[in-house]
Amino acid sequence: MIRMNWESMALSSVLFAWCFTSACGDFGASDSPSDGVAEPNADDWDADIRTRRAVPDTRLETDWNIPDMNNGNYEDADWHPSTSILKTHSDLTPDAPLVMSSHNGGAADADYQTWNQTHANSSTQCGQYSSQLTEGGQCRLMATLPPVGGTEKRCPDMFRCTDDISFWLHENQNRKEQLEELRETVSGLQEEQRSHRHRVRAMEMQDEDGVTFNTTIDQRLRFLEVRHAEADTLLHVHAALLYELQAQLRNLSASVQSMSRNMDCTINVIRAKPPLGLRDTLPPDGRYMSFCPTDCASLYHNGVRRSGVYTILMFPGTSLPVYCDMETEGGGWTVFQRRRDGSVSFNRGWSEYRDGFGEPRGEHWMGNQHLHLLSNQGHYSLRIDMQDWSHVHRHGLYQSFRIDDEENQYRLHISGFSGTVEDSFGWYHDQHGFSTPDTGNICAEISHAGWWFHQCFYANLNGVYYKGGRYALRAHNLLGPDGIVWFSWKDSDFYSLKAVTMMIRPRNFRPRHSP
Repeated sequence: MIRMNWESMALSSVLFAWCFTSACGDFGASDSPSDGVAEPNADDWDADIRTRRAVPDTRLETDWNIPDMNNGNYEDADWHPSTSILKTHSDLTPDAPLVMSSHNGGAADADYQTWNQTHANSSTQCGQYSSQLTEGGQCRLMATLPPVGGTEKRCPDMFRCTDDISFWLHENQNRKEQLEELRETVSGLQEEQRSHRHRVRAMEMQDEDGVTFNTTIDQRLRFLEVRHAEADTLLHVHAALLYELQAQLRNLSASVQSMSRNMDCTINVIRAKPPLGLRDTLPPDGRYMSFCPTDCASLYHNGVRRSGVYTILMFPGTSLPVYCDMETEGGGWTVFQRRRDGSVSFNRGWSEYRDGFGEPRGEHWMGNQHLHLLSNQGHYSLRIDMQDWSHVHRHGLYQSFRIDDEENQYRLHISGFSGTVEDSFGWYHDQHGFSTPDTGNICAEISHAGWWFHQCFYANLNGVYYKGGRYALRAHNLLGPDGIVWFSWKDSDFYSLKAVTMMIRPRNFRPRHSP
């Protein structure tokens, strides 16, 4: 039994149906040629088949059980002999005569026997074949094919439709292979399409990421622009505030100078807190300086940093121009005596030493009364800077310095020496009153100066100015040494210094260092 797939079965069923109709019409005829009649050739046979196919045989049943091509059951399309035939002719061979039996008997058997006898001679060369209708209306075809190469003549080909079937089956197989190739191609194209989709999606995601990144950059740029605008606004505000503070400072400085010049500026201390920048330069006892400066240290705390002549207020309300040294050892020094060129004579009487003489920018003496008031308004230190004619500079520092009032002859109180020169003043002249040549003090008369004499002196910084330094009694007809003497400088009373400066400032003064 031959089993075919549905494509080949559909095609073969149609072709076999056409074939079987022709075959059954031919084999069922009773007017077959006799033995004496010549065998028709293949062309005549084909013509006869075409003629008979065109004219339907009325003797055959037209209601054949042709398989329905629309159904999925093609079992009836299989060609096979009936069970009874297989049992009766189990020894059937291609060369043996074909014997058929039917349970119907009658005319069908008679026709078959007549046909078999008529074609006995030709079947030996072209094979045996027959057909019949079964009870179910099927056309059953049975044949014994002749041996290959048995005759040179062409036998009647009742099965040449099988060539068409084979051709179409082969074509169908080719179409199947082409269809399979087409499926593989389509599958490849689909895979490539999916790959392209993934690539497109990846590019879209990259594009989205790029857009997001650009958006982030734009946002940061706008944020920075806003911050820049805010900073620019703050800068303008700070500039305006700075300009206003500078204007206020100028006004304040003008007010201070105006108050210093006026006599109505009292000693009342203003207790308002100073600016933060000045708090570290104030005295540690917490006392704040007033806008009416009482010494050069208060001017320093009020912002004055340049050396020069300034006006300070002395109790009980008098003003005094003084020279302020804002450079030596942090500044804040109030100078009360200066010797530098001998332009001012210091051989003066009591009243002049009491009130002062000379000019603050040059050689001068502040005045014992002013020095008394100044040194007693706080705790002051004394610094003495000296220079000889060899341009050697030395200094002495006393931690405590003050003088009494006029009734006590401006007695000297000095202690706590240090410096770069040996002390010749404090240890010998401390606790002694001030004397001038007109007071009857012999030392003052011999020295031609006013000073805190004690059996004359070891130091006399108000003596006569001798240019060149050295001098002698014989040259000047003197009773004793009278130059600007600091005995320990040369261990001599006859060497006069070139320059001397005496100045005081509060003991607890702390300079403000520049940043």
